[in-house]
Amino acid sequence: MQKLAIIGGTPLRGEVRISGAKNAALPILCAGLLTADDLHLTNLPDLHDVITMRRLLEQMGIVATLGESEITLNGTHVNKLEAPYDMVKTMRAAILVLGPLVARFGEAKVSLPGGCAIGSRPVNLHIKGLEAMGAEISIEHGYIHAKAKRLKGARIFFDIVSVTGTENLMMAAALADGVTVLENSAREPEVIDLADCLRAMGAKITGDGTDTITITGVEKLNGASHRIMPDRIESGTFLVAAAATGGSITLTNTRADILETVLEKLAEAGAKIEVNADMIRLDMSARPKSVNVRTAPHPAFPTDMQAQFMALNCIADGTAMVVETIFENRFMHVQELRRLGAQIDVEGNTALVRGVERLEGAAVMATDLRASASLVIAALVAQGETVIDRIYHLDRGYEHIEAKLSKLGAQIRRIK
Repeated sequence: MQKLAIIGGTPLRGEVRISGAKNAALPILCAGLLTADDLHLTNLPDLHDVITMRRLLEQMGIVATLGESEITLNGTHVNKLEAPYDMVKTMRAAILVLGPLVARFGEAKVSLPGGCAIGSRPVNLHIKGLEAMGAEISIEHGYIHAKAKRLKGARIFFDIVSVTGTENLMMAAALADGVTVLENSAREPEVIDLADCLRAMGAKITGDGTDTITITGVEKLNGASHRIMPDRIESGTFLVAAAATGGSITLTNTRADILETVLEKLAEAGAKIEVNADMIRLDMSARPKSVNVRTAPHPAFPTDMQAQFMALNCIADGTAMVVETIFENRFMHVQELRRLGAQIDVEGNTALVRGVERLEGAAVMATDLRASASLVIAALVAQGETVIDRIYHLDRGYEHIEAKLSKLGAQIRRIK
C-alpha cells in the first residue's frame, strides 16, 4: 500500500493549475447514458473515482474515447443496465447511473453504494423520488431494482438537502413525460454545472442554483460538448495549505465565485487574497488566526473543507470551534491530528481546537478523502517527517497532488 512521506516546515510558493471538479465530473459522466449521441467533455480530472466511473459506464456498453483531460462518450450500444457491487463499493457516486438508466431504458439494477465512511448518506431520497415519478422499485440482495415504461413528471420534496439526490432526479426528469419540480433541492455549483451540460444536450431546466428546480421532460437528448467546472475543493485545499505554511501561491484555471465562504474564512485568518476571472492569489505573511467554522449546505461553508480548516486551526493563534452539521462521522481525522501534537476536544458534532505553535511529524493514517487532505496540510507545517498511510483516499479526489505540491516547494514523496 502506498504512502506519502512529507518533511514539513517549507512555505508553499508558486503557481498551481486547478483540475476539473470531481463532484461535477461524476454526474456529468453519467449523463452520457441519457443519449445515443456523442457527449464530449473537457477539463476532465485524472482521478481514481473518474476512472472507476468510466469503467462502470464501459461495462454497460458506453464507448469511451480518451484524450488529454478530455473524453468522448457514446451511448449507442448500452446493453447492460446494471451497476455491480464490485464497481460501486468504493464509490457512492455510482448511484448516479440509476436515474439515467430508468429514464432512457426503463430499467436499472444498481448495487447499494459504498465510498468514504463518513456517515449515513441514505439512498432513500433517490428511491422515493423515482417512485413518485412512477417507477416500481424493490431492494433485493443488496441491489436496487427499478422499472418504468416511462417516467412521469412529479412534484418532489427532499426531506434533507441531497446533492446526488438532486442530480439523479434531475437527470431522470430530463426524459420524463411532463414537468418535474424538485423542492428543497441542492444549490451546489456542481448541480448547476450538470444542469448546464444537460441544457447543452437539449434538456429544459430552470431554477438550478436555487432550492426549486423545474424540469420539463423531452422525448430525447442529443450529443453536446461541455467543459467541466474547476474543482472548488481542490482550490480551497491548496489555499489553506499555503495559508497554514505561511506561503504565497497563485491558483489558475479556478473561480472565486464558487469559493466565497472559504475565501472569507481565509481572509478572517489573516490571508491577503486577490482574485480575477480565473485566478486566485493568496499571501500569508504571519501566523494564521483561529477561525470558527460551521458546515451547512451551499451556499454556506462546505463540509468538504471542514477537515482542512481544522488542520489550519491546529497551528493558528487562538481557539476555534468547528461544527459539523452534515455528516455524523466526519471527525475521524481528529485522533490522527492529535498524533502530530494538535490539541482538539470533541463533543458530539463540535470540535474545540486550541492552536499550538508547532506540530511534530509522526506516522498517521488517512480515514477518508478530505481527512487525507487535512493530514497533508498538517504534515506540511509539522517539524520533521510525517508518513501518511492509506493515501488511496487522496487519489480518489486530488489529481497528482504530490507533483503539484512539489512544484510549490513541498518536500513530499510517494513511497511503498
